[in-house]
Amino acid sequence: MEPMAGHWSLPGGKLEPDEDLPTSARRQLAEKVDVRELSHLEQLSVFSDPRRVPGTRTIASTFIGLVPSPAEPELPEDTSWHPVARLPTMAFDHRTVVDYARNRLAAKLSYTNIGFALAPSEFTISTLRSIYSAALGYPVDATNLQRVLGRRGVITPTGTTAPSGRAGGRPAALYRFTDARYRVTDEFAALRPPT
Repeated sequence: MEPMAGHWSLPGGKLEPDEDLPTSARRQLAEKVDVRELSHLEQLSVFSDPRRVPGTRTIASTFIGLVPSPAEPELPEDTSWHPVARLPTMAFDHRTVVDYARNRLAAKLSYTNIGFALAPSEFTISTLRSIYSAALGYPVDATNLQRVLGRRGVITPTGTTAPSGRAGGRPAALYRFTDARYRVTDEFAALRPPT
């Protein structure tokens, strides 16, 4: 809509009189992008710059919501997923909101088990490495990831293996997250990009 027609925006809308903020966030996602199931939802921040949108002052209480994998919502025609590393031009301060969310997620991947909200129920270390690399924005070493998450008790081997691929070879071990509830695993940890 004007004055930002042609720019992409995050889903959102007004808070209804009978709902709290998390309920509103869930409703907006269900109505606007057909996301009806979230594996994790938390308040991200409040954006209140008086110039963030033209016209009537609008304060945005933002949330980060993680969609369980695999999820395939039916998106409306005017909606699309975009890789965070290659976002199109965004409306208002929405790019700032996305950057803030990505930084928050990267930090939480360092000191919590929040990866459970991004991964399928069972996964190979290679799949988990891909998820962490995408979320962090830099390559993650699979061996180090397995060692760190295993030492913290975040992931557990299932005792089964994935089916062999077309190239054959030894089937990869399958893992799962030990807990499917958010918890701090190492409050002083920090994952850092390779030097």
